[in-house]
Amino acid sequence: MQRILIVGGGYAGFYAARGLERRLRAGEASVTVVDPRPYLTYQPFLPEVLAGSIEARHAAVSMRGHLRRTKVIAGRVRLIDHARRTAVVQPPDGAEFSVDYDVIVVTAGAVTRRLPVPGIAEQAIGLKHVEEAVAIRDRMLTSFDRAAALPPGPIRRKLLTVAFVGGGFSGVEGFGELLSLASSLLKRYPEISASELRFHLVQATDRILPEVSVDAGRWVVRSLERRGAVVHLNCTVQSAVDGAVQLTDGSSFDAELIVWTAGNDANPVVSKHTDLPINSRGLVVVRPDLRIGTETEVVPAAWAAGDDAAVPDLAVPGAFTVPNAQHAFRQGKLLARNIAAALRGRPSKRYRHPSLGSVATLGLGRGVFQYKKITIKGPVAWLMHRGYHVLAVPTWERKVRVLAVWLTAALFGRDIVSLAAVEHPRDAFLRDGSAPAVTNRASVLS
Repeated sequence: MQRILIVGGGYAGFYAARGLERRLRAGEASVTVVDPRPYLTYQPFLPEVLAGSIEARHAAVSMRGHLRRTKVIAGRVRLIDHARRTAVVQPPDGAEFSVDYDVIVVTAGAVTRRLPVPGIAEQAIGLKHVEEAVAIRDRMLTSFDRAAALPPGPIRRKLLTVAFVGGGFSGVEGFGELLSLASSLLKRYPEISASELRFHLVQATDRILPEVSVDAGRWVVRSLERRGAVVHLNCTVQSAVDGAVQLTDGSSFDAELIVWTAGNDANPVVSKHTDLPINSRGLVVVRPDLRIGTETEVVPAAWAAGDDAAVPDLAVPGAFTVPNAQHAFRQGKLLARNIAAALRGRPSKRYRHPSLGSVATLGLGRGVFQYKKITIKGPVAWLMHRGYHVLAVPTWERKVRVLAVWLTAALFGRDIVSLAAVEHPRDAFLRDGSAPAVTNRASVLS
């Protein structure tokens, strides 16, 4: 029996494991997935999670719940030694251990790029995982509660100021959705006026959303500015110590909430801790059939796909596939097909998938879609975004749950309860459970 080890449970890894379960015969091979989180995060839904349009758990798919014949290990792969066919895994608790394999599948995914900006490590929140989206939403809701009880002043102004760093899809979608949430909260908080909200989007280049055309990107900027946002182009963050944001364009402001979405880096285990071939960007060198290697030299029993793999884009000669969900889950499906074929001595298929276009949500009822020269803006694009992603999210169970939440929100509005206290669950127990010392029990009983 062949031992297949999948490093990473993102789109590519999850769909590869799921496809192998369906294609492999009993006793033909065993499949193991290693990931720090025992669930797949459907990242396109994270902006809607932080806006309260989707429940957090509905943007996550349990691997143990949907991969019935796959062994799932919650841990982080620290080293891949393909020459010896072994990987070193560090679990959340206890000592690291080795996992031996016959076939390796590298789908570890990218990590958030964090630059050495003073204060960012201490103040900012990323937007790559469900926990981060929930924390952003709770921080926003808690800030409204705190600000409503304060008189005008610097503390109140800081509480109502938000900064997003990074103008790619993740940053712009999260920014637009959080701005939409904040605007909808105003009718519930008569103590706060729209003029007090300050939303800043900081982008290092001269445009946002590089995946769409220049004109479409400019339209998005104008749309955000009409809603009261400030977009800083050709600008970076110099410092964010204690929430005091200093920008290279001379702007400065205090922000209670800083969200960091300034791009991705290759996963460290791929870029630094493996003997597999990588390119200058730290990505695994991959052939069009998703085997690791080049057209002339193939690494045996090694495959890769997703954000940490340099997969040639046959639809755009000379380029690599864009690291997004659209490619990752299709590559995962092809991985399963090609690995099963290789185990049976059959030829593999090359990955080719023309882009279906780009679609982004900018808040409730707002969106932009572009396919080649076709651009659609506004509510229609927003509906297209929702329609595409509810079809793309894995499993029918998740599709139904998401649709149910959207219908409930359409009838009753978004849930605006903040559960920020869940980050410190013992505080209430320690505070509320403490009683004053009784010095005279008799007097108390009387």
